[in-house]
Amino acid sequence: MSIPAEDFTDANGTIADRIFDRLRHAIVVGEIAPGSKISEPVLAARYGISRGPLREAIRRLESSSLVDRKPNVGARVITLTSEQLLEIYAIREALEGMAARLAAEKMPDAGIADLRRLLDQHRNEVAQEAWQAYFQEEGDLDFHFRIVQGSGNRRLANILCNDLYHLARMYRCQFGMRSDRARDALKEHELIVDAISDRDGELAEWLMRRHIRISRRATERRLAEMQRNS
Repeated sequence: MSIPAEDFTDANGTIADRIFDRLRHAIVVGEIAPGSKISEPVLAARYGISRGPLREAIRRLESSSLVDRKPNVGARVITLTSEQLLEIYAIREALEGMAARLAAEKMPDAGIADLRRLLDQHRNEVAQEAWQAYFQEEGDLDFHFRIVQGSGNRRLANILCNDLYHLARMYRCQFGMRSDRARDALKEHELIVDAISDRDGELAEWLMRRHIRISRRATERRLAEMQRNS
């Protein structure tokens, strides 16, 4: 059943903004599968909106590298390769390390306190999953997102939060939530916050880079295991 267009409008954004957010979420969590064709008539009918805002939203999805458009083929949801995923990890290691260093220099005390409360929430959620899952919600409920925003560098935040962030989440959703690193990852997050709280930018950067590097190696092992089992 179509969703009325007014459901996509509010004081905080246009119809294009809202449909972009809805489609991006659907792609990231796998509701729209990798490789799926993006059909303007189907989506316009499904969401009860005109083609103009929908085209704008699709263009923004292309700019976010979540959708690829080819001549005579049309727009499709991207299908990332394992090589592209590891490239994302390499970029994240460098840029998020920088973000952690800047956060140690610029993040307000209140922001650091909020970050500690967020980790308390994560700890409770991970414990409920028997320490076998550490899957964070989007935006302000995501530890890495919060650190990047705390860096105070808008250009850095734009690169990480409007492009790489959603690509990385897309892969995490596809791989599933189970992990043998939940307890260790949470501890690594806590050490990073300690360094930021101590205003030790050099240590915060080193800890963040190490954290992402360890995650990359765990992902490489998982990819290798998936290949062996395929």
